[in-house]
Amino acid sequence: MASTGGLVPITRTFLATYYDKYPFDPLPDDVSRLSSQIRSFGQDLIEGFPSQGESLLIQEADSKPPHKMDENMWKNREHIEEILFLLERPHWPPVLQQSSTSEVAEFSTVLGKLKDKLQTTLRILESFQSRNSERIFNTVMTYMPQDFRGTLIRQQKERSERNKQAEVDALINSGGSIRDRYALLWKQQMERRRQLVQLGSATGVYKTLVKYLVGVPQVLLDFIRQINDDDGPMEEQRQRYGPPLYSLTRMVRFIRLFLSLEWRRFEALKPNRLQISVLEEAVDVYTSELQRFINFLSEVFANSPFFISAEDGSLLEMRKKDDYKEITVPSGKSYEISLTVESINSYIALDFSLLQGKMNMDIGFSVEYTNNGGEKTQILPYRLCESDQGNFSTFKAGNYKLIWDNSYSTFFKKAIRCKVDCIPPVLEESPVKELNWKNDDENDNGL
Repeated sequence: MASTGGLVPITRTFLATYYDKYPFDPLPDDVSRLSSQIRSFGQDLIEGFPSQGESLLIQEADSKPPHKMDENMWKNREHIEEILFLLERPHWPPVLQQSSTSEVAEFSTVLGKLKDKLQTTLRILESFQSRNSERIFNTVMTYMPQDFRGTLIRQQKERSERNKQAEVDALINSGGSIRDRYALLWKQQMERRRQLVQLGSATGVYKTLVKYLVGVPQVLLDFIRQINDDDGPMEEQRQRYGPPLYSLTRMVRFIRLFLSLEWRRFEALKPNRLQISVLEEAVDVYTSELQRFINFLSEVFANSPFFISAEDGSLLEMRKKDDYKEITVPSGKSYEISLTVESINSYIALDFSLLQGKMNMDIGFSVEYTNNGGEKTQILPYRLCESDQGNFSTFKAGNYKLIWDNSYSTFFKKAIRCKVDCIPPVLEESPVKELNWKNDDENDNGL
């Protein structure tokens, strides 16, 4: 049993500073471009009134992606499987199955490539979810007493997973659809969360084990009870990494929608070369970017602890109250903070310093101003420094950009602690107004 002495569960504040060290490179513009094209192709296929099933697909494709990160992962799995179902030769449109022209042969080759890429991505996604779930459970078990209490919890989990798999098998054997199966899988995922909370609170099915849980560290029970709260630590993960995942969820929805509509209209509206080319590129970009995102999250999760020392937790909370932010500038890149100033004579105040570390010797820093016409002016010339503190008055309204530059470093990233504020000008009252105020005061005294 690992020691939990002096430890507290991770907090959103901790994860905010931890995620600063793992910035995710933005998705390429190809994602939004191809998503729009594919959705436009799907719209062109909708003539008159779509069927009820098609209306549901259109409604889902155009709706907001789920809020939770893991629910988005399950949705991507679901839509990939739905696309793979359409790409199976027995599910092709009859005209496509029966025709043997060169154009059909070429299209068949393309469909085979798309199927291979999506199957590979599906395996990677399934493996990621399985490893992540197992890692959380194994971490919990590391802090459990290594005796019959831990054995009881493990046996309970194995029994629960067997029952869940039996539910899925029964649904499939009764003819349940892919959509039905994933609705059940997500319901089971939420049940796993409830079981974690029950373990942390010793309620529900774990009430019978409560007398055996004596000796389980309270910090562990606190962790598994609050980890998935609506405003808990994982919400920080959603804010950091949710947007790119949402874009990929929308993209796979549009790909599935287009193929579903095309398959039902294939005889009358065969895809042209442009549509086939865009579809091929869209699947290529989607699968490569989703794999990149999964590999990135795997690294983030693998290095993230579940517990931190109480001292570190208190220090982070103090820094949060001071509005200081810790950022990491990767080697060969820069970090920018943009401030929009609406009033002249505002003050921009800054305070930053490199965090201690043998590789944190200096970093390039500069400030530039951009007017509404896009013209740039250097406010603070570029220089290498370890820290800076001060303020300056803005001479014009517009955009002021603070830039920390680490592009000259080939190997070493730089960690910075900084605080930046934009303070509007303090308007002094006019002499006339002040005089009127005094006269009113004198009149009041006279009464």
